[in-house]
Amino acid sequence: MTDLWWKSAVVYQIYPRSFADADGDGMGDLRGVIDHLDHLAGLGVDVIWLSPVYPSPQDDNGYDISDYQNIDPLFGDLAVFDDLLKGAHARGLKVVMDLVVNHSSDEHPWFIESRSSATSAKRDWYWWRPARTGMAPGTPGAEPTNWGSAFGGSAWEFDEATGEYYLHLFSRKQPDLNWENPAVREAVYSMMRWWLDRGVDGFRMDVINMISKAVRPDGSLPDGRMPTGAAFADGSASYINGPRIHEFLHEMYDRVFAGREALLTVGEMPGVTVDEAKLFTDPARHEVDMVFQFDHVWADRGSDPWRLIPLRLSNLKAILGRWQAGLADVGWNSLYWNNHDQPRAVSRYGDDSPAHRVASAKMLGTVLHLHRGTPYVYQGEELGMTNFPFRSIADFRDIEALGQYRQAIEHEGRSPEEVLTVLRARGRDNARTPMQWDASPQAGFTTGTPWLAVNPNYTEINAAAQYDDPDSVYHYYRQLIALRHAEPAVVDGDFTMLLPDDDRLYAFTRRLGPTELLVIGNFTGSTVQAPIPDAVSWTGAELVLSNLPAPATELSLAPWQAVIYRRVIE
Repeated sequence: MTDLWWKSAVVYQIYPRSFADADGDGMGDLRGVIDHLDHLAGLGVDVIWLSPVYPSPQDDNGYDISDYQNIDPLFGDLAVFDDLLKGAHARGLKVVMDLVVNHSSDEHPWFIESRSSATSAKRDWYWWRPARTGMAPGTPGAEPTNWGSAFGGSAWEFDEATGEYYLHLFSRKQPDLNWENPAVREAVYSMMRWWLDRGVDGFRMDVINMISKAVRPDGSLPDGRMPTGAAFADGSASYINGPRIHEFLHEMYDRVFAGREALLTVGEMPGVTVDEAKLFTDPARHEVDMVFQFDHVWADRGSDPWRLIPLRLSNLKAILGRWQAGLADVGWNSLYWNNHDQPRAVSRYGDDSPAHRVASAKMLGTVLHLHRGTPYVYQGEELGMTNFPFRSIADFRDIEALGQYRQAIEHEGRSPEEVLTVLRARGRDNARTPMQWDASPQAGFTTGTPWLAVNPNYTEINAAAQYDDPDSVYHYYRQLIALRHAEPAVVDGDFTMLLPDDDRLYAFTRRLGPTELLVIGNFTGSTVQAPIPDAVSWTGAELVLSNLPAPATELSLAPWQAVIYRRVIE
């Protein structure tokens, strides 16, 4: 049995600008979060993860931070934040902050000073490098490496004032901090201790496995691999799980977390492998409690990012099964379908048509929450919110979508419709449309004009309607969360994948001592008889939970049905 509280916990992610607007300016705020704490307490979650609310120019919706120890006026101030902490803690909810320290804003005082002169005392707080040898600074191809930015274009920005380039793996307004400099690390650790002393219960660490770069002895960085047809190279081999990443995270633990109780540390780690994740999350190594890995959300993507490929359920099962097996004895994983960077799960993996949206949303929740790991619920997921019907690029607000659209059209020769087809299905703005609270104008999110349009289906899909409907997605998620809290086999049970090659059903067992659970999710719009190898042995087992009426015959699942059976083995 585990004595680590977060193994039986459920985390709820709040994207503050889209959650609830208390002052009518069209932007969600902390007072809006406070006003809806009872929604979260009623759902039964244990932890709130707040996406960034620090002062920011909002180039990347707050993931470009200009002051790490304050609150952006868009969201409130420190006094309101303290009220939020107090209200959450009074309801038994912990609060985890988003920690964004691979990069800062270019408007942070650290970068302003670093940029002021090539001899600035903070020059080495960021990655400044000269042009390539023999090339004129500022000319095409003179960048220190050929790396591309995640948001389109080069990962290097030329600064005319000092004649050098700075590195930005994301927006040009998000310069990368130089973690090789111990002064940078101490400044970050000091800031983290300040928030913990204020009462924060931990951190979700944004792209934390990118903080160590593969710098050469002479201070240079290597070129990356140039994919066919790409305008810029993939430099990730030089910054994903870099050479000092474990050293840095262990140092962070020692300097920030050691001696503090009941905290949660989560590392978002694109490109992390199972073997690396075991190292990152091994409690004996003192790095992070759990990781966010991306393998499963890349399962429906091919080598061409501008081509949609159908999801093969067997491929998804192989990925999630590998993570379940790999972290079975040591380490821990985060479980998620949705977050602020992913499209809505019911539109992506389920069926968001009126006929099947509710059932498929519940089925997806069942499959996810019964895995081994800590489940994350992204705002609106508990309502079965769907992707937005984007018409044109003008409907998008996300810097990533806009940058990638521009690069694909202008530099890669793609057609606008080709790019829009993918952005409609995969764009991050799908997750960022305002929370749908009720059927009033703007879904009860704001009395003003929302910063991003509300999904027009809010009159049918909203929290108020679901509170009064015992068969709603919201109340089903309450049951899933309650089951995790009550049934030890959900938290600590062994995981065994069943039917690994079946592209219709997702089936597995969880076993702890004499208690065994059988979980099956039907990922199709047809009735399917589950060919479980020992199906007869489950005859008469207790049906713990189903999103639809009990199967008419044993293990015959209706379209998008999910079932959880329990038996005690003597």
